[in-house]
Amino acid sequence: MTARFYLREGRRLLSPVLLVAGWQVASACGLISARILPSPVQLSRTLLGLIKDGSLLTNLMVSLERVSFGFSLALIVGVTLALLSGLSRWGEDIIDAPLQILRTLPALALAPLFILWFGIGEEPKILLVFLGALFPIYLNLHKGIRNIDPKLLEVARTLGLSRAQTIRDIILPGALPDLLLGVRYAFGIAWLMLVVAEQVNAESGIGHMMMDAEDFLRTDIILVGLIVYGLLGLISDRLVRTAERWLLVWQRQGGTRV
Repeated sequence: MTARFYLREGRRLLSPVLLVAGWQVASACGLISARILPSPVQLSRTLLGLIKDGSLLTNLMVSLERVSFGFSLALIVGVTLALLSGLSRWGEDIIDAPLQILRTLPALALAPLFILWFGIGEEPKILLVFLGALFPIYLNLHKGIRNIDPKLLEVARTLGLSRAQTIRDIILPGALPDLLLGVRYAFGIAWLMLVVAEQVNAESGIGHMMMDAEDFLRTDIILVGLIVYGLLGLISDRLVRTAERWLLVWQRQGGTRV
């Protein structure tokens, strides 16, 4: 990694650091009530306490497991449906319309229905994450497949490539940037859905920890939970962007900045 990369990352961290510093100063001066918004120092103490008693790690592992299952299922189903719909007119006629109808339904409103169908176990929570992450993956990959440059397809026909070779060597690499963009959006929505899922009949997870804190008016624990969710979203986004730099190296070599 070059010095320019570290400089850019440093600039990105500057504004959050200044924001936290201003928050701490305002809290120390009494401009912000500790009951309403605890200071960063107080949140740090709460975070360390949750780490020491093991509750944060336990709930965090449960949340990560739920997102992993739900997102993995969304990735498999979303990519499969997008390939079937994007590569075939028949597939699009059969698959796209039902998915567009389902996409317009408010996913959070389906939570009571999932509970009635599957009980209050893990299934409703995983399904909410799955449903939230499914559509960005499907829509972006479908768009990427449909927007392949017709000139590239003409070159493939001129070279005598089979349909399987055309899909492997031209369509899939060309649609990969859109797929990765969809994955980034899907991760963000997956964490949002998890927040809601873990606050509905959950007995573990970061959301459950926050609901317990609400009963005892522990604003500091609620904020720690929100910060953990935010950090998880940031880490997942950075992982996808790192994957982009590796998988789309051919774009940089061609002069396109990723």
